[in-house]
Amino acid sequence: MKLNLPTKITLLRLFLIPVFVAVFFIEAIPYRYAIAAGVFVLAAITDAIDGHIARSRNLVTNLGKFLDPIADKVLISTAMIVLLVMKEEICTPFGSAAQGIYVALAICVCIIMARELIISAFRQIAAATGFIMAADKLGKIKATVQDVSVVFLFVGGAFSAATFGFVCLVIGYVLFAAATVLTVWSGISYIVKNKAVLNDPINQK
Repeated sequence: MKLNLPTKITLLRLFLIPVFVAVFFIEAIPYRYAIAAGVFVLAAITDAIDGHIARSRNLVTNLGKFLDPIADKVLISTAMIVLLVMKEEICTPFGSAAQGIYVALAICVCIIMARELIISAFRQIAAATGFIMAADKLGKIKATVQDVSVVFLFVGGAFSAATFGFVCLVIGYVLFAAATVLTVWSGISYIVKNKAVLNDPINQK
């Protein structure tokens, strides 16, 4: 199977995920949280690059359409799970509110991941029935806000002892809350716009 350039870039995004996790957990790496954030940014940028190349050069393939959403979901899901490991760095700076913030963060992560699983199942049903669904611009917006919020939280965690880090954390949490709202909104909107997918075919005798 010959891989075209967009698919290779998508595969690069998948390969960067374990690199991102490794950098995060290897304590011997100085500023590992900040570097991990950089790896995440690089991986997230490849999403826009491979999509642009595929559309502009007419290189859209079934393999690419299969791998691209998987890479996106695995990347953001991994980042959010890793965020929960950073409880001390991203919650402690908020003092007595730290525990409440952590619980809220965990709930938001669960909501976002649940939405992705639900929409993935919805798309599988659509694919199985041959239903063609229109592109969801709101979904792209929520994905961008998710990515940006994660970057701010990682950078804030890396420099949590400094004022700069605290400001990044505040911005990150505000964006993460917005991302959660957009995630729910876009998910409901996506299903409502394509609700015909859930209609059972009428049996003809």
